[in-house]
Amino acid sequence: MSHKRLDLGRSGEQIAAKYLRKKGFRILEQNYRTRAGEIDIIAKIGEVIVFTEVKTRKGKFLDSPLAAVTIQKQRQISKVALEYLKNEDLFDMDGRFDVIAVEVRPLRPPHIEHIENAFDLRYG
Repeated sequence: MSHKRLDLGRSGEQIAAKYLRKKGFRILEQNYRTRAGEIDIIAKIGEVIVFTEVKTRKGKFLDSPLAAVTIQKQRQISKVALEYLKNEDLFDMDGRFDVIAVEVRPLRPPHIEHIENAFDLRYG
């Protein structure tokens, strides 16, 4: 992945984290990595742990941002989420998977689309 693309992704993750904080979420982890993969943001709202995938684009999304989170990616995120819950001893907590799309626009604030409960836990 190019440096420009990595920088764009990191920028989108920072924008998404700021957005979530404004909405009352507490950020627990950013770029949480295990051998199974990575989760962009792990946050808590009330008594719910929220595992969030962030998709960032320059300009308009041609498809739904959710379309960019393939079944394979959902499985990977699910595995990492289960590892996180195990490592932190949080299996008694409710959890969900969200997707946040960040559209970076020149000379205008970013446009953010937050899809709550975007997908269910995926096994396999």
